Amino acid sequence: MDAAEFRKRGKEMVDYIADYLEKIDKRQVFPDVEPGYLRPLIPDCAPQDPETFEDVFKDIEKIIMPGVTHWHSPYFFAYFPAASSFPALLADMLCGGIGCVGFSWAASPACTELETVMLDWLGKMINLPEEFLAGKDGQGGGVIQGSASEATLISLLAARTKAIRRVQSEKPELTEADIMGRLVAYASDQAHSSVERAALIGGVKIKTVSSDDTFSVCGSSLKKVLDEDKASGLIPFFFCATLGTTPCCSFDKLLELGPICNKENIWMHIDAAYAGSAFICPEFRHFLNGVEFADSFNFNPHKWLLVNFDCSAMWVKKRSDLTGAFKLEPLYLQHHHQESGNFIIKCNYYYFHWQIPLGRRFRSLKLWFVLRMYGVTGLQEHIRKHVRLSHEFEHLVLQDERFEVCAEVVLGLVCFRLKGSNELNKALLKSINEAKKIHLVPCHLREKFVLRFAICSRTVESTHVKFAWQHISQLATDLLKTWEQNHH
Repeated sequence: MDAAEFRKRGKEMVDYIADYLEKIDKRQVFPDVEPGYLRPLIPDCAPQDPETFEDVFKDIEKIIMPGVTHWHSPYFFAYFPAASSFPALLADMLCGGIGCVGFSWAASPACTELETVMLDWLGKMINLPEEFLAGKDGQGGGVIQGSASEATLISLLAARTKAIRRVQSEKPELTEADIMGRLVAYASDQAHSSVERAALIGGVKIKTVSSDDTFSVCGSSLKKVLDEDKASGLIPFFFCATLGTTPCCSFDKLLELGPICNKENIWMHIDAAYAGSAFICPEFRHFLNGVEFADSFNFNPHKWLLVNFDCSAMWVKKRSDLTGAFKLEPLYLQHHHQESGNFIIKCNYYYFHWQIPLGRRFRSLKLWFVLRMYGVTGLQEHIRKHVRLSHEFEHLVLQDERFEVCAEVVLGLVCFRLKGSNELNKALLKSINEAKKIHLVPCHLREKFVLRFAICSRTVESTHVKFAWQHISQLATDLLKTWEQNHH
């Protein structure tokens, strides 16, 4: 394909994507395929001779689309939103076109510098304390990770290095292995599984801290666990607080937890993967009060801020904590600006010291396009609309005495269920997802099996929410009839 054909085909692809997104509500939200559907549809080996673009293009609808779950459908209410917008898609196209691998400043200066500035823009939008921003000469700063899981792992590894160095300076007789065996990380019993996974990769113990009846961790429950563990010779070093838990969007109590972590020399990381985007609205910013005690903070613009995956924003108070843990500099990655007094160089703005991979895409372009083309007010309106729609759904559920709402509705998630057994609710979810008109996923809240209704699509409206409720309500009516006959 030469540049001339690329121009032509590029326009066709843009038209195809625009049509796909414009008419996505006509597609069945969840596919009708069985595992392994795709292999029989394509040859066993790559073609020996080139095929035409037409051949490839016509296979999109034939082979790919039948197996796609349409995350951007207004009938998709599962997981959490996956952000998407036309400005972000255009920026991603440019990112692919430039195709740089921006591990260091020299590898592509704009790639490093725009990211530094965009994370400052974003930090200011959510009113992050000054220490987390790079500014002209700050010690903190932001970086784009691939996902919140990566941000948690990076902060845990940095905290581990810091703890080992601290303990060795106090007790030089202890080896690194002795210390590693005694390190403990902590997170809420509602925290995302990626926190446990980070501890697994980091080779340290992890313990869950019990949440209260609002599914939040408070200071007293953390303190209790810490006291027990210290008494038995363990070394607490890391706590991951969650703002907007995955099961029910609950918020850990930062103002109680932060001072404890600071006093005990524990790195506090805040995972606000979904909820963090809402902090651009002043009425939701109070959930972030206490961030001033944290060492690192993360949220995903790729969930709820109209920037498509992957774009996970992470800030640290002291970037030297990261660069100190991950710094390796072979000669081929150094360059002549390094010894200059220039701020960006002097401050270790080598983003490969801030992350697991060496290479990185030019992801800040997506933020730059979206923040400029929506403006703060446009993004606030997007968040507020989703929150209004979730309250609308909550209101519909509460009007039906067969149902109950199982957790406070704060942002765009409603946790609800039929009053009755877990088996009944599993049967309801099964009938919802088998009908394939809408898509939902469940969670466990204590011993209850609960249905999650998350407002996801950029194009979702009140009509879609009402349709979803009528559909759920009708399926519940049908189910309860047969259920009562079969269970008497």
